[in-house]
Amino acid sequence: MNRIKKLFQEKEQDILNIYFTAGFPSLNDTQEIILALDAAGADLVEIGMPYSDPLADGPTIQESGTKAIQNGMTVALLFQQIAEVRKRTDIPLVLMGYFNQVMQYGEAQFFADAKAAGVDGLILPDLPVYEYENLYKKYIQESGLAISFLITPQTSTERILKIDALTEGFIYVVSNSSITGAKSGISNVQLDYFNRVKDMELKNPRLIGFGISNNATFRTACSYAQGAIIGSAFIKALAAGANDVQTTTHNFIKMVREGQGISVN
Repeated sequence: MNRIKKLFQEKEQDILNIYFTAGFPSLNDTQEIILALDAAGADLVEIGMPYSDPLADGPTIQESGTKAIQNGMTVALLFQQIAEVRKRTDIPLVLMGYFNQVMQYGEAQFFADAKAAGVDGLILPDLPVYEYENLYKKYIQESGLAISFLITPQTSTERILKIDALTEGFIYVVSNSSITGAKSGISNVQLDYFNRVKDMELKNPRLIGFGISNNATFRTACSYAQGAIIGSAFIKALAAGANDVQTTTHNFIKMVREGQGISVN
């Protein structure tokens, strides 16, 4: 069974999905960060494929991607790193990136190599639902990869239901329509949106992302969905603690899970 689906079958609440950029802070930190996240108590790891034109990402993730590319990170190297770390952990791994990267690599080859390396799921925000359904669904499903789609406060009910029907992993509930980045809190408008989606009783589990950065926002997100996704705040923590990513990762997860330590906004 796909590891992502197995996770949501075995754990229904308080899912913690941590995003980081492959090749950041250093080229060969990818494996150590994944293992540290697993040991510290993350449930799911979302690995960003650094890209030169990341339209949905805020400055923190953009800067980490630029640094990773300068370090020499490529999709091919990332697959090698994942294949190596997969020998040491069974934590679900999701690749997050842009479909242009998949096209440059070669679509069929990308899906096959991702699965062979031990990747469990994909998030490709710029892959249109229509093109997925009509051109790529067959190949992704044959590869055994669970694809997740994003919804925002502006996504219509009709489209949310369509996305729910096509999703194989989880629904990424974008908390607001801005770019990624840690925010100070969650507004009442966002809570109304979370409630609206929750009341739809979708078949797929939901994880809330964009603006989740500490124990308070994580706990709030878990009140309206199965869990949350944290990216920018963790990237900032890694940047500040680049000399010891293992300790930095452990302390960050403890801060999110238990509210201990200082959050990075």
